[in-house]
Amino acid sequence: MIKILFIADIVGKIGRNAVKQELPRLRKKYKPDLVIANAENLAHGIGATQKTIDEMKEVGIDAFTSGNHIWEKAGSDIMLDDEHNKLIRPANYPTKKSGRGQLIINIGENKLIVVNLMGRVFFDCGDRERDALHDPFKTLDKIISEDRRALYLVDFHAEATSEKIALANYFDGRVTAVFGTHTHVQTADERILSKGTAYISDAGMVGYADSVIGADKQQIYNLFLKIGQTSKKHDVPSRGQAVLNGIYLELDEKSRRAGKIERINKTVEVR
Repeated sequence: MIKILFIADIVGKIGRNAVKQELPRLRKKYKPDLVIANAENLAHGIGATQKTIDEMKEVGIDAFTSGNHIWEKAGSDIMLDDEHNKLIRPANYPTKKSGRGQLIINIGENKLIVVNLMGRVFFDCGDRERDALHDPFKTLDKIISEDRRALYLVDFHAEATSEKIALANYFDGRVTAVFGTHTHVQTADERILSKGTAYISDAGMVGYADSVIGADKQQIYNLFLKIGQTSKKHDVPSRGQAVLNGIYLELDEKSRRAGKIERINKTVEVR
């Protein structure tokens, strides 16, 4: 049995501090073979930097997925191209983009391939960028055709629940887990599909509790009301009450099926 701990989108400094504080407890409880986290919002809630990646590696995160915001900070291309970071970006972005969309991790004699994909439904990322995205279904089909013996863990960074559920069911039995990210709102639909794929529509976030999906509430009000300039920096405290979301998975290495998916949903006081 292989044990996986996935930490949902870590948002800003309070999110990083929550992980620093709580990850040792989660490691003691679940004893995971691998800890993965979504890192696209590590630095001020938008993007990541080498410093914030290193900070999370030091506290025990082994690998990172991301999403559409991962290129927001200066130096992102260098960070994504550095294989030592074990940081991936959505595989269905055009190949001219920096970084890679999958990561091979060996656990004992078992080969795990972590794949990052991005959805195309309801994404407000600009028509040119959205149209440039390759089909996530065809992209994943191509990836798994290259090695059908590996165990595949898929972070599907998408807005539409229907797109996430459709992809998970389409690949049911061919990948071991599909966990949605991006909305920062954890869903309560974790389950194992009929052919053995673990699924949840959205794993949630690690961020400031008294916020709108991790961001300062007034900034979000201004965005919806179209008042002034919106900031790409989330002005939230570094300490206080935080939400810590994620999932715990148990995988059968022989059948390549998931045996368990457990939702993690904690409110913690970050000191």
